[in-house]
Formats: sequence, C-alpha cells, structure tokens
Amino acid sequence: MPSLLLESDNRDQLAAALDGEGWVVACLCAAWCGTCSSYRAAFDDLAARHPDKTFVWIDIEDQADVVGDLDVENFPTLLLQRRGTVAFFGTMLPDPKLTDRLVLAKAALDDEELTRLAASSDERRRWQRDANLRTLLANADA
Repeated sequence: MPSLLLESDNRDQLAAALDGEGWVVACLCAAWCGTCSSYRAAFDDLAARHPDKTFVWIDIEDQADVVGDLDVENFPTLLLQRRGTVAFFGTMLPDPKLTDRLVLAKAALDDEELTRLAASSDERRRWQRDANLRTLLANADA
C-alpha cells in the first residue's frame, strides 16, 4: 500500500488517522526536489511494510496552507506523530533503513514515555506547538 499523498480533498483521512490509535509518518518534501523524487518509492515501500501506520507524503508548496510557517530546513523532513503527540520532527537522510529504525523505535514507546519525551526539551516542546499535524490541519480548514 503506497503512502497517502495529501491533497485538499483527502485531509479528512489524515485527520482520522490522527484521531485514531495508530502512528502517522509524514514526509514533507517538494515536487522540484530530486532527492524527494528518488526517496518517494522507498517511502512507499516503508508504508507497505508498516500497514498499521499511516504514511503521508506532503508537498510543502501544494499544501502551503497546512504547512504554514513550519520550518522545513531541508528535504526530506520527517514528522512522526501519534494522536496529539509529535514524537519526531526533523531532516533525515533519504535512507529507508534509517527511517524504518526511527519508526520502529518511536512506535515501541508507551504513552507515558512518549508524553515524557515530548516535554523533555525546548526543541521537543516546539514540535508540539509548531509541528503538530492535528493543529496544522485544523488551522488550514478554519
């Protein structure tokens, strides 16, 4: 199963995933980025290997009203979130093995540890405030 390409008409699918118990793994990229284009197939393969998680591809230019002022410094940028808690937000090497290890490590955290880590540093608290996909989607639809 390939990743979900976020579009204006399917944002409700992402919102439903964020309201559920599973994980959302988002890749923020741009259509003009060659690295992103070559990484897309690997990201889709990861989505197929993790059918219990929602993998979503977000073009930061096409979905600018969702991404807003989110600081995407380089590509690919990954965002891992479970319900309302952002577990990771940052640039990654376009290596599917690294992404797979990150996804497995974060998914292994229980709710208590995930909550503790989310509040454990200024950077992680900023992720909760600025990179929360639930909030970004709600603000885009407002």
